[in-house]
Amino acid sequence: MGRIPDTVVIGAGQAGLTTSYWLSQLGVEHQVLERRDTLGGAFQDRWDGFYMNTPNLSLDLPGMPFDGGDRDAFIPRDAAVNLFRHYAELVAAPIHTGVDVTRLSAAPDGGFLLETSLGSVRAGKVVLATGAYQVPKTPAVSAKLPPGVTQLHTHDYRNPEQLPDGAVLIVRTGQSGGQIAEELHDAGRDVHLAVSIVPEAPRRYRGHDLIYWMLETGKHGPDYGIHALTREALPSPALRFAPNPLLSGTDGGHSIHLRKLGRGGMHLHGHLEAIDDGDLTFSDDLPERLAAVESAFGQRTGKAIDAYIAAAGIDAPAQEPLEADDWLPAEPSRVSLAEAGITSVLWASGYQLDFGFVDLPLVDEWGYPKHSRGVTEFPGLYVVGLPWLTRHYSSIVGGVGLDAEYVAGRVTGD
Repeated sequence: MGRIPDTVVIGAGQAGLTTSYWLSQLGVEHQVLERRDTLGGAFQDRWDGFYMNTPNLSLDLPGMPFDGGDRDAFIPRDAAVNLFRHYAELVAAPIHTGVDVTRLSAAPDGGFLLETSLGSVRAGKVVLATGAYQVPKTPAVSAKLPPGVTQLHTHDYRNPEQLPDGAVLIVRTGQSGGQIAEELHDAGRDVHLAVSIVPEAPRRYRGHDLIYWMLETGKHGPDYGIHALTREALPSPALRFAPNPLLSGTDGGHSIHLRKLGRGGMHLHGHLEAIDDGDLTFSDDLPERLAAVESAFGQRTGKAIDAYIAAAGIDAPAQEPLEADDWLPAEPSRVSLAEAGITSVLWASGYQLDFGFVDLPLVDEWGYPKHSRGVTEFPGLYVVGLPWLTRHYSSIVGGVGLDAEYVAGRVTGD
C-alpha cells in the first residue's frame, strides 16, 4: 500500500469524503481507505428506480454547494453516485479503493494497527466513517418460507423484472418498503404489505420541503431553546435507529400514505408474526398501527418544527390539516401463499451497524459506538456519519459535514 500517513479515514461515502475535506482544510495529511472498487457509497446498492428522498437543497457539501438546478427537485440513483464521485475529485480526497479493513486494534506502543486486504498498516489516528447502512437485517421468520418462494432483502432488489411472475409480499413499510411497493404496483404487480410503525409525514410542510425544516431545526433550533432534534433529547437510545418518515423522491417527490395505497389496490396487513406450512399469520392490530403511523409526526417532529418557527420569528404559512381518514382494509389475519399467488417476499427490514472489525470495547449494548460528538473513549479514534451522532441530520448529506468538521478539528487538536 505504500506509505500511510498518521491519520486514516475508513470509508469513502459521504461521511468519509466530508471528513477528508475538512482534514485537508486544516492541513492534515491523511489517507481514506474504501473497501469498494468504485466511489459512490451505499447509493450504489439501491434499486434501479431509486431517487434520493431528500431534495437537492440538502445536497450542499462542504466546499461544493449544489448547483444542479431546481433545489426542490430530487435526483436519481446514478446522479447521486456521480455527485459523490465528482465531489471526491473536486476536493482531491486521497482515496485508496479496494481496501477492506478487516481488523482494527490498539498498537502496543500507541496508536492503532489496521489489518487490511492489502496488508497491515499503522495509524496514530483513525476516523470510522463506515456508514449507517452496513449489514442488511432479515428476520428469523424468513427461514420458514417454503423453498419455492423467492425472497430478497430490499438491499438486493433492483427492478420488478428481477422477481418471478405473481404477487409480492413486502414485509415492513419503511422508506424502501413504501417506495418499492409503489414501483411494483405501478408495474402491475399484486402487492401485499405487512405494515410497520414508520411515521407518515407531509412532503411539503409550511411552505418548504420537510427536509428543509428538519435541517434548519436541527442546526439552529438549539439557539432558540428547541432541542427536540438533538441526540440528548431522544427519550431512549433505541430511537437512534428509528426509521425516517415515509417520503419518496420519485415523480417530483411525494408523501407515502398507507391507506391511499390500500385504496389503490394493495393489501394491507399487520405485523408478520409467523409462517407455517405456507400460511402467513399477521397481527390483528392493523387499525392501531395505521393510527400510530399517522399521528407520530405531529407528536414529535412537527411540534419541534413549529416551535422553532415560532421561536425564531419565521414567517411561514400555516399547514393545512389532512382530512380525516378512517378507511380500513378487510384482509384476513391468515393468508395462504398459494391462494394469494404470492411468489416473492421482499424483506424491507432495514440495516444494522457492524463494528465487529474493531477489536476494542467500542460499542454499547445497542451496538452503537460510545462517543461524545464523535470522539470515542479511545484517544485518536473517532466516528462520524451515524444516525443521531449529534442531531437528526447526522447521517444525511446536508448534515454530515457539520459533524465531520468538528471531528476533523478534534483530530488536529487531540
